[in-house]
Amino acid sequence: MTSFWLFLSSVFKWSFGFFDFAGNVLNWVLFFVAVGFFCFWCYVLISKLGNNTDKEYTNDTYGKHPYYDPKIYSKKD
Repeated sequence: MTSFWLFLSSVFKWSFGFFDFAGNVLNWVLFFVAVGFFCFWCYVLISKLGNNTDKEYTNDTYGKHPYYDPKIYSKKD
């Protein structure tokens, strides 16, 4: 019976070492995924939104739906 408990103890020790190793690998995988997302975010900010490309944007509803309409928000009754 003692050999069974010693075997079970060695299995638990191995499993904790495996979980430590797997957690470390998962940590690095998630780190590289986060680095990829960050690089993509920087690419979008610099190439897509940078270099004053927003000057080419035209607003189709400019002046048609103002945020403040004096006819609606007038304090005079």
